[in-house]
Amino acid sequence: MRVLVVEDHEELAETVASGLRREGMAVDLALDGATALERAEVNGYDVVVLDRDLPGVHGDQVCRTLARGDGRARLLMLTASGTVADRVAGLGLGADDYLAKPFAFAELVARIRALARRAQPALPPVLVRGELRVDPARREATRAGSRLPLSPKEFAVLELLMAARGGVVSAEELLERAWDEAADPFSQTVKVTVSRLRRKLGEPPLIETVERAGYRL
Repeated sequence: MRVLVVEDHEELAETVASGLRREGMAVDLALDGATALERAEVNGYDVVVLDRDLPGVHGDQVCRTLARGDGRARLLMLTASGTVADRVAGLGLGADDYLAKPFAFAELVARIRALARRAQPALPPVLVRGELRVDPARREATRAGSRLPLSPKEFAVLELLMAARGGVVSAEELLERAWDEAADPFSQTVKVTVSRLRRKLGEPPLIETVERAGYRL
């Protein structure tokens, strides 16, 4: 999934982003509200983790704007205050969930994953197609019971292909949802990753290339 972390405390933002990347997520950062709105307009995020107390454009205004938009992103609001009144206010602005600081990182990850499932058609917690099994929460993929040693990007691509349920996923969509904004859209990144994934999935081949369209299982 692709996540935007909006947090003005740079060290905290980098720490959160690094942790989420280790969980296999593609993460972009914004240190203020104006930048967050710019990036959300350009990129298709599954979840936006939004600090409420932002300089310049306040987090409340960012939340209102994104909630009114036509994007699929779900909004997880962070704040230093966890009173009932603050939670009610944040949800009233359009946030989908609310988490008070300080928070346990494991809970943040669980809430992001839960919101991402709501950002798309409902999917089961474990994706199964034939002898292939993908468990996003545990970051485990197996074929015929044997665990597959996948890199985070290979796992992300496989998860997107599994979620498509046999549909074609374009290289552009894979790049947008599995990589962050630093990825070069003119590189062979997706092609190379799919090639490595094919080898690790073994025989018989499971990933089909659909000419001029993309890939499907």
